[in-house]
Amino acid sequence: METQNEIDYHRIAQAIEFLRTNYKSQPTLEEAAEHVHISPFHFQRMFKEWAGVTPKQFLQYTSIEHAKSMLQDKKATLFDTAYEIGLSGTSRLHDLFIKLEAMTPGEYKNGGALLSINYSFADSPFGEVIVASTFIGLCCMAFADEGREKALTELQCRFPNAAYNERSDAIQQSALAIFTQDWDKLNAIKLHLKATTFQIKVWEALLKVPMGELITYSGLAGGTNSALACRAVGSAVGSNPVAYLIPCHRVIKSTGELGQYHWGSQRKNMIVGWEASKSISIV
Repeated sequence: METQNEIDYHRIAQAIEFLRTNYKSQPTLEEAAEHVHISPFHFQRMFKEWAGVTPKQFLQYTSIEHAKSMLQDKKATLFDTAYEIGLSGTSRLHDLFIKLEAMTPGEYKNGGALLSINYSFADSPFGEVIVASTFIGLCCMAFADEGREKALTELQCRFPNAAYNERSDAIQQSALAIFTQDWDKLNAIKLHLKATTFQIKVWEALLKVPMGELITYSGLAGGTNSALACRAVGSAVGSNPVAYLIPCHRVIKSTGELGQYHWGSQRKNMIVGWEASKSISIV
């Protein structure tokens, strides 16, 4: 049976999808509330508690026009600027990651035969996640949309020969704190991932895109419009095994449309809007 938090999450998810789909007509509070079958008063209060802003403000933040303006403000310099500026406050996600490294060749080849992996399940503002770690760092965070058993099975398929322990640890808790705590007070997060050198480079670049900002696939590819380069980057973005912490949700189409997301386009809309509202409300 769903908890009240899960019920509220699904209602907000439906509302965000409704607002995204109908943003051109600027739906009213009453229309959005009716879509999720609750009163406008209750919907306004629940939405603001979840997002920190009103549905009207959230609609603005998630519209294509807003995405375009964010890209236009930075233009082609976003990728380079993200490396150069001194990020602080809500923009310091990348600073939390002291190191991002691939599995050793032996671990990669043997499917994690020598690894002991702790895993647990936890709530996030965007749904339940499975979070897993090795003695080196976080190796997985994924939304468990199809249930805990399926999420664990998918994790085990990536590391078929590892030893698994259902246990929460300090590494996992540091990662989960990103959703609820002041980032200035968070401990650094270390990642331990199974990936190619190219994938690692793309993920490192993603960590440089500040919270509340967006980048295109071509921008992530170094500003090139090469279809081949963009496809390669897109593939690396899509293979990211760490939801939210490696912010692949911040990569959008050059048209300003948010596009697809490994864990669902609806959730991508929610995360982008949530980050935009948080960063704007803090400024």
